[in-house]
Amino acid sequence: MNATDDKTIVKNYFNSTGFDRWRRIYGDGEVNKIQLDIRNGHQQTVDTVLSWLKADNNLAEISICDAGCGVGSLSIPLAADNAKVYASDISDKMVGEAKDRALETLGQKENPTFAVQDLEALSGSYHTVICLDVLIHYPQEKADEMISHLSSLAQSRVILSFAPKTFALSILKKIGSFFPGPSKATRAYLHREVDVVKILEKNGYFVERQSMTRTRFYFSRILEATRK
Repeated sequence: MNATDDKTIVKNYFNSTGFDRWRRIYGDGEVNKIQLDIRNGHQQTVDTVLSWLKADNNLAEISICDAGCGVGSLSIPLAADNAKVYASDISDKMVGEAKDRALETLGQKENPTFAVQDLEALSGSYHTVICLDVLIHYPQEKADEMISHLSSLAQSRVILSFAPKTFALSILKKIGSFFPGPSKATRAYLHREVDVVKILEKNGYFVERQSMTRTRFYFSRILEATRK
């Protein structure tokens, strides 16, 4: 399966069965134990990134691009703290849900600005570019292209999360492949941290902060890279 096929599958999945599943996971309604574990893990990743950004004490002064915003789990609290947020997602259903949640939470439509847009089509210039839990859907070569493009949009900082390729996680992924189900509609790609760091450095960034979110069913390595 090539990268183009992966992209088409991701778009179709999150505009159909995947949308209903992940809207529940990223919501606050009743879910099964595995989905609850993933919800908690994803929220930990979002909370880590929020804590980094708030620690700098300049949210009201910066612009942020949230690439692959999903239902707005990160964009909405950033806007609530007065950051200027441009949020996009490949799925029009996800963006529609994000807009509804933003209106319900913030009571206005001006910020965040939401758009249905492929990551590769993003343009503009932003103080900080963030991409959480997106790279897992794409192989390393495509991920390298995405990271390079996101790096070109950032004035100061890029924050990424990805499923790290370790021996233990590779074994777990292999075991999981023997138990296919309707909820596993996209391929899950693990990425070596050294490869992600290498492409960031190639684009003029160095890793300043890092963290790891680890629950029973959710694993995410988070890197904050700033321009050299």
